Amino acid sequence: MTKTAENERLEAVISRSIPWKKWGPYLSERQWGTVREDYSEGGDAWNYFTHEHARSRAYRWGEDGLAGISDDKQRLCFALALWNGKDSILKERLFGLTNNEGNHGEDVKEYYFYLDSTPTHSYMKYLYKYPQAAYPYADLVETNRSRSKNEMEYELLDTGVFNDDRYFDVFVEYAKEGPEDILVRITALNHGPDAAELHLLPTLWFRNDWSKWIAASNRAAEKPILKQIEAPAGTSAVVVMHSLLGKYIFSCEGDVPLLFTENETNHELLFPGQKNESPHVKDGINNCVVQSNHGAVNSDQKGTKVAAHYQFHVGGGQSKVIRLRLQSSSSDLKAKPFGKQFDEVFADRLREADEFYKSVTPPSVSADTAKVMRQALAGMLWSKQFFFFDGDNWLDEHHSNPLHHGYRNSRNSEWYHMLNQDIISMPDKWEYPWYAAWDLAFHTLPLSIVDPDFAKQQMDLMLRTAYLHPNGQMPAYEWNFSDVNPPVHAFASLFLYRAEMALRGETDVEFLKATFNKLLLNFTWWVNRKDRFGKNVFEGGFLGLDNIGVFDRSAPLPTGGHLEQADGTAWMALFSQNMLELAFEITLHDRTYEPMIMKFAEHFYYIGAAMNRPGRDGMWDEEDGFYYDLLRLPDGSSQRLKVRSMVGLLPLCATTVTEKSMRDQIPQTITMVQERLRRIPELKATIHPTGVGHLGVAERGIMALVNPERLRRILTKMLDENEFMSPYGIRSLSKFHQQHPFVLNVGGHEYRVDYLPAESNTGMFGGNSNWRGPVWMPVNLLIIRALLNFYLYYGNNFKIECPTGSGKLMNLFEVSKEISDRLTRIFLRDEGGRRPVYGGTEKFQSDPFWRDNIYFFEYFHGDNGAGLGASHQTGWTGLVAKLIQLYGSIDAKSALELGKRAAFTDVPDKTRSAAARAMAGGER
Repeated sequence: MTKTAENERLEAVISRSIPWKKWGPYLSERQWGTVREDYSEGGDAWNYFTHEHARSRAYRWGEDGLAGISDDKQRLCFALALWNGKDSILKERLFGLTNNEGNHGEDVKEYYFYLDSTPTHSYMKYLYKYPQAAYPYADLVETNRSRSKNEMEYELLDTGVFNDDRYFDVFVEYAKEGPEDILVRITALNHGPDAAELHLLPTLWFRNDWSKWIAASNRAAEKPILKQIEAPAGTSAVVVMHSLLGKYIFSCEGDVPLLFTENETNHELLFPGQKNESPHVKDGINNCVVQSNHGAVNSDQKGTKVAAHYQFHVGGGQSKVIRLRLQSSSSDLKAKPFGKQFDEVFADRLREADEFYKSVTPPSVSADTAKVMRQALAGMLWSKQFFFFDGDNWLDEHHSNPLHHGYRNSRNSEWYHMLNQDIISMPDKWEYPWYAAWDLAFHTLPLSIVDPDFAKQQMDLMLRTAYLHPNGQMPAYEWNFSDVNPPVHAFASLFLYRAEMALRGETDVEFLKATFNKLLLNFTWWVNRKDRFGKNVFEGGFLGLDNIGVFDRSAPLPTGGHLEQADGTAWMALFSQNMLELAFEITLHDRTYEPMIMKFAEHFYYIGAAMNRPGRDGMWDEEDGFYYDLLRLPDGSSQRLKVRSMVGLLPLCATTVTEKSMRDQIPQTITMVQERLRRIPELKATIHPTGVGHLGVAERGIMALVNPERLRRILTKMLDENEFMSPYGIRSLSKFHQQHPFVLNVGGHEYRVDYLPAESNTGMFGGNSNWRGPVWMPVNLLIIRALLNFYLYYGNNFKIECPTGSGKLMNLFEVSKEISDRLTRIFLRDEGGRRPVYGGTEKFQSDPFWRDNIYFFEYFHGDNGAGLGASHQTGWTGLVAKLIQLYGSIDAKSALELGKRAAFTDVPDKTRSAAARAMAGGER
């Protein structure tokens, strides 16, 4: 990687503890409606703390805002508020439907875009599209609530508020002069034909950690303060004083009014009969501006929340710019905060951002592809959020702490050990403003392109004692920490280790050891808790695939009995392989870990033999050539649930190759494995053959659940465009079920699975996601990984029709690239200039001010590639950036020569040393 100014900042963070990342986009897009803020008796988070309450009620565990930033403990926050003179309230936060209001679950109803960000947030850019007409809050709620699950959602564009382009593009940009000197530039462009009113209210406030209702363990010793001070001519300024954060100066260009209030709940409004803590409360600025209630703000010009009130009439096609600056008192405050230097800093940081992204983008890709990659990575970086949760404190407040007598069991009661107060990569800061364990593992792959140290920190978080349960379980997500996500952290940890070795030419064995030891606890938890009868077949519930099964797999089965899950068992086979590889990497530096290689090899073979058990009692269906979940009934009988879904493709993913050089370094262990297989030949009878007489290209060995015949049969279905192969990737459910739905009758009730390429038609798991047809990026990535491993073993000795029936034979590298190209095509402009991701939404397809601002949705229509679900789930959909980088840097020939190193080979860069190149990924 070319050394850029941004790389130097990243290095300074690690080597010299320079706090370039102290300030960043760490505000949530939605704090209301979260589990952390829910203190209802029945756990009704959506209705306990609503959007309507958010402007008047202080949050307990975090803050939200529009295009906002905060420090890394979210003590001080900054965001933009807007008013167009017509809305009933200030636009202080994004609006969306709750789970019960939306016909397909919760959904944000705003248009905003994460356009750019560097990993240290030295430069960031955000776009919000603000209608000039009154925002149609009631219309959106009522119309969506009245629609069925078989109808499309009613979107903001459908309401007509953007007709005639009567809206503002509001750009919010940040540039850092220094780690604690943050320049802000806000530009509002009127796209409409006529002049329009616009109020810009850049707002600074403290997270409330001082009120008496906050537990003593988390309550601040003293209340912070914001206060207006004298400023240079043509400037308004506020001093910020916080006992832990220190002293800052907030400067606003122009002689602009400053409106002060307190970030405290308006009890008298929301809870009649209760007194306010202060005469000035959280909604004071809203009430002053919108209702002209000037007594709602503090005339003494001090408080814990302040907004500068800029008022404009912006002509049609014209724009207005405001400039602000937040500096620590230790910064150089002698110069005026605004002037020529201000714009020069922005120009420098943007140029440096361009240089940085050029250094990580393959030169072979098109300009449009590079744009997609950069916006995907920007979205990943904007999706960082401060997440605060004190399990012991929260459960105390809910009378649900098992450490205390008389507690009542409730949500997350067993997680009282947790103390989360970190910056975490979120799936989507509006729809999912809470971490999800398996999402986070996938996030680290694209994040490693721009900030490998942050990616490693994210991987480490879930394994810390403040997160990982003492029994070894990893927390799933705040709605139910005890739910079960697929065990992909070992896969991601191995990836990050090899990526860092390729980038820096050095290893971080201590990171690997610490990670391995904690993952060993998690692996043991899986074996002890999810292998019900010790048969090496696994359950796990929904395992992140929500509604993919005919039943809710996390609930008691209507038939009684239990499921032996093809995906759960495949995940554990992959987990075993990953742990084996991690153990090998550590063994190169510490031979005491070598027995762990044997341990996990045995686990893999035991799982393989159990999963591939022949006959009617196994998951493999010889007639169909596919894997299915097995329903074990109370009377001892069993039945395969013949749903052709991603569940049956995941066994492909438990595949890895072993280089000859790897085997040569552990001869005793290899001998032990061979002896075990000689004594128990059943262990190798149904998996892919390997070893003497069965070595692949370059004498590579292979560990794979599926043997060559099964591989070909599964791929024939997977690559069939009438089954799994979509023009835009691999579907989560076969299109076969469009004409042949799976139906099961139990006790007079019909359970069925139909091919649904778009949204779900059920309320299972909230109804806001769908695994019955759409394309999902993370499982596609794992399929691509598996195909690349098979290719390293077979080379050109295994070819298959792709697509099935086309007559076109491809090797497995070519197949993997074909799938990657189809996934990437979702976001790229086609020959007609249209992006499949935007489907039939004409505004996004044809308007030059919309069409190049890209959303990275949660999942995609199984037939036309249109984006569905959460609109800003750049989290794992950001994996497209990794695919662009990978296939922009390697070809089939170099992949076969380099082996596993190929996936970690940097964009061609002559500045990297030969030694670093030689160590790239390790010649294992």
